[in-house]
Amino acid sequence: MNMRKIIHIDMDAFYASIEQRDNVDYRGKPLVVGYSGNRGVVAAASYEARRYGVRSAMASKVALRKCPHLIFVPARFDVYKSVSRQIMEIFHEYTDLVEPLSLDEAFLDVTENHKNISSATQIAQEVKDRIHEATQLTASAGVSFNKFLAKIASDYNKPNGLFVIKPKIAERFVESLAIEQFFGVGKVTAERMHQLGIKTGMDLKQRSEQELVSYFGKAGHIYYQNARGEDDRPVESHRVRKSIGAEITFEGDIDDFDELCLELDEVAKDVIERISKRGFKGRTVTLKIKFADFKTISRSKTQLDFVTDFDTLYKTGVDLLKNVDITPKVRLIGLTIKNNDDEIWSEAIQLRIKFDED
Repeated sequence: MNMRKIIHIDMDAFYASIEQRDNVDYRGKPLVVGYSGNRGVVAAASYEARRYGVRSAMASKVALRKCPHLIFVPARFDVYKSVSRQIMEIFHEYTDLVEPLSLDEAFLDVTENHKNISSATQIAQEVKDRIHEATQLTASAGVSFNKFLAKIASDYNKPNGLFVIKPKIAERFVESLAIEQFFGVGKVTAERMHQLGIKTGMDLKQRSEQELVSYFGKAGHIYYQNARGEDDRPVESHRVRKSIGAEITFEGDIDDFDELCLELDEVAKDVIERISKRGFKGRTVTLKIKFADFKTISRSKTQLDFVTDFDTLYKTGVDLLKNVDITPKVRLIGLTIKNNDDEIWSEAIQLRIKFDED
């Protein structure tokens, strides 16, 4: 059986790099995309800012403590989306099997490609060059025979890197990785693994599949396969959206139930508008709460029918909120409608997102 040829392309500090590209005064300086106010959060950070320990999703006031001369610029999502379309068009010059993960990254299956180029490494370099020519931005690329390894490879030599993991070295390479380098393993999961004595790919490989499932649920199947460099997921050119949600961060922390319900009303309206525009259908409603101490919790309820109207969504959100102790005061509230037909890998990604927020 022939090995697939998979490329993962990841733009380098995408939002921040666009802002530096478009404003010469920002180049070479620590910059973040986001709001600098008391309740602000960093959406993206330039590499200059990252040297100070500034990261995306960090509170702006924390970022400013780390780097007092940090430059804040507002997000321009219309520009980011326009550049993303340019990049996706370049991908499609080589293959129709393009699976976008976000505006700034995607998997490409180039086993068979429009230009009949036998080397995936050559294609990856050409794509990087084409992106730079068209956008003046750099990208990092990973090349391997499955999605898990290609993703790891693209992160291995950033920024502006190109790294290849060949079949002969794949298993040994994975054994040498720190567990934090595994895609789908976030901060909290890594801490749990450390408590179990799992610190590297080699440590993970010593655990049975049954044992990993008992510790991590369905995601344990993925960790077992990945520890062996295995991943049989295809590159899907038409990815189904798994969830749609909205959230709001308050100017001041709230511990009043009625006031939170008013905020939930606005969030629910936003979510219903978004699912209506996209024709999205889902049955599971998740309430997200972030407290004043940044601890995050979530509560979910699955309905028998699709949640498509405001009344059902809002009432479900309020019912979930009734079971939350809000005395620590709430700084953020959110609602998400989720499609129940998630695959195991999507569950692992959602776990990573949730854990990284905790």
